[in-house]
Amino acid sequence: MRDYKAFEELPCWQKARELCRAVSQIIGEAGFRRDHTLRAQLWGAAGSVMDNIAEGFDDGSTRELIRFLGYSQRSCSEVQSQLYRALDSCHISEAQFTRAYDLASECRKQIKAFRKYLRNYCAEDKQS
Repeated sequence: MRDYKAFEELPCWQKARELCRAVSQIIGEAGFRRDHTLRAQLWGAAGSVMDNIAEGFDDGSTRELIRFLGYSQRSCSEVQSQLYRALDSCHISEAQFTRAYDLASECRKQIKAFRKYLRNYCAEDKQS
């Protein structure tokens, strides 16, 4: 698995961090101050994207990393679903929605590509 020495070096974790920053700005909006449930869910899902990448990486097992990347990938979808709820509740603008939604999509694509790479890496190890 490449020469990553820390989870912070992973491009997908860096993108997940960017997503968290965008979500942090969104949940700071006035509309979210009263919607504590959606605010907490959105913040939790965005954090889960980052945290699962880190947790899987630090296990040291490629198989576990693949599994935890799957959790992160699904959390990206959860963020996107919650963004629709925020938009439909008029908590955020269309522009805010699009920016955060696109970041979650980019993050999910990076995670998916990394999982594919790791699966191929594991398959090569088994054949050797």
